[in-house]
Amino acid sequence: MERCDVIVLGVGTCGEDAALRLLRAGHDVVGIESNLIGGECPYWACLPTKSLVRSANLVTEARRANGLVGSVEVEADWSVVAQRLRDEITGGWDDSYGEHRFAASGGRLVRGWGHIVAPRTVQVGETFYEARKGIVLATGSAPFVPPIPGLSEVGFWTNREAVAAEALPSSLAILGGGPVGVELGQVFARFGVKVSIIEGQDRLLGSEEPEVSAVVAAALEAEGVELRLGNTVNEVAESAGSKLVRLSGGGSVRADEILVATGRRSDAESLGVAVVGAQIENGFVKTDNRMEAADGLWAIGDVTGKGMLTQVGLYQGSIAVETILGGDPTPADYTVMPRAVFTDPEVGAVGLTEAAAKEEGLDTRIVVKNLQATFRGWLHRSGNEGVIKLVADDRESVLVGASVVAPTASDLLGFLSLAIKSRTPIPELAEMIYAFPSFYGAIGEALGAYGRGVVRVLDPETEPMIGDPSPTE
Repeated sequence: MERCDVIVLGVGTCGEDAALRLLRAGHDVVGIESNLIGGECPYWACLPTKSLVRSANLVTEARRANGLVGSVEVEADWSVVAQRLRDEITGGWDDSYGEHRFAASGGRLVRGWGHIVAPRTVQVGETFYEARKGIVLATGSAPFVPPIPGLSEVGFWTNREAVAAEALPSSLAILGGGPVGVELGQVFARFGVKVSIIEGQDRLLGSEEPEVSAVVAAALEAEGVELRLGNTVNEVAESAGSKLVRLSGGGSVRADEILVATGRRSDAESLGVAVVGAQIENGFVKTDNRMEAADGLWAIGDVTGKGMLTQVGLYQGSIAVETILGGDPTPADYTVMPRAVFTDPEVGAVGLTEAAAKEEGLDTRIVVKNLQATFRGWLHRSGNEGVIKLVADDRESVLVGASVVAPTASDLLGFLSLAIKSRTPIPELAEMIYAFPSFYGAIGEALGAYGRGVVRVLDPETEPMIGDPSPTE
């Protein structure tokens, strides 16, 4: 039996961050990891996919010069993109630097699959590790592969194979129209791949606002991406040297490769959490608002099912660490959860959608503004498709949700998140001075800033959140 202060089971992004915080506080930490240190985010998800997005955006942005500054010809070369991703972004999927960083901080790293066998005790192979304070569970998630007849036999990609591709197929069928599907679909289409996205719901990005879905769908279709919405997959088969995807709505899609982007799942039940009394709900570990799942067990990141986003795991980790160190952290609150989809145009959203606000019984006030009818959007011209949607609690006169589709929409989330979290009254938001013309200023236009008269120059129809003052008698 080897002993320590804290065991971190899963040294992905949020697990490593929690471990390093505990190490800096002087704790003896054992980190257990069966894959790469840092996990999904730096090797197969957040960072490499955004590298691909950056490369693909450069191709299209250069072509957008036509009609604005003259003409530009671009010859895209995927091998350059793949080499940068392999050598610079992921380091060849070599985590030796992460291993060194962990050891240099004083941590003990154990390679292998671990599971809980008793309170504060984890087994890896034939070795048992016991923690005096407890276990931080941060084992992440894996792609969910639906049980489609024939899929396993013909083979498929997940996000891992997609980002590691040294060469591209001529055609690609993507199962799933969520963030992963639309981001990678647009990337590959911009490098000449014939892309079809198959989605069971009647729109892409089904958890976001319908207006957001419409803009993203139009952008993808304008680039030649085929959308097969309202379709599930009945079966997959080999056919004439390619893969045939037969759809529930009739018809089929033929492609050289299939990318499964149907969400992610946690393997919580195999981790032994029930041994210590932790509960599993819908495949995820249930925690309280201080991330405690059972006595001496904290769970953070994807294994909790809260958003399945890196920023959420890091947030949860900070709460768990402060609790372990004897502090009294602010309880976890997921009301203001910023999220982004890195398509072109980008999607940035935070708080409640209109539908969610109405489900909560709020008396809502809604503003929807076309980005092209804002000053910065109008000036941007090529690539200026987008929309701003603000959801307000009309009774309290505060924002409760916001969605933006625009270039760099993710960078607008700080302002919107703060406005929602602080419950700043909408009249105060409208009275702020906004840099003009700017994309964040476009939100000001939707709120009713800029004197409320100028905003109608480009958009005479849309009523801002704060209208003109009533005339006095």
